[in-house]
Amino acid sequence: MPIPSNSILLDASSVLAKAGVRSGTVVADLGCGTSGHFVIPASRLVGSAGRVYAVDILKSVLAAVQSRAKLEGANSIETVWGNCEMLNGVKIADKTVDTTLVINNLYMAKNRQVFLREAARLTKVGGKIVIIDWKPIASPLGPTAESRVSAGAVRNDADAIGLKFVEAWDPAPYFWGLVFSKLP
Repeated sequence: MPIPSNSILLDASSVLAKAGVRSGTVVADLGCGTSGHFVIPASRLVGSAGRVYAVDILKSVLAAVQSRAKLEGANSIETVWGNCEMLNGVKIADKTVDTTLVINNLYMAKNRQVFLREAARLTKVGGKIVIIDWKPIASPLGPTAESRVSAGAVRNDADAIGLKFVEAWDPAPYFWGLVFSKLP
């Protein structure tokens, strides 16, 4: 079944508030997706003093985000082609991002720990890594239940690479959310 628009399923404003995105923040959305669902509102929050990196492996996705950003006057967005499942696969300098978003991508990842290591590499010490993915239950929307990953499995992966667990929450009926902090 096709996945409906994120705007129907996840409220970007509440996710960005949970992530602590505000004026001057540097944000990276890894696997940002065509709609720019999180990067456009993040751009409004960070303002001209901040930066939002829209990262994806598909150049067509980045072109769509760039086009939408231009139409909406979201000038703090920079599109970055990158492979999040490869260490140093995203051309953003180490420890430069305040908040890294990993939303609806881990269920597709071949190696979650490498994906999380790449997210951690970009994130400043003390910065946040916010992860949201599909609950591993049968539902009328989204990927098959068998392809989904549990919050517990992701917590284990994050623990294994040295991220500090901050909190868990349910951002929407079909999703779980986790917040981690980057340790020195």
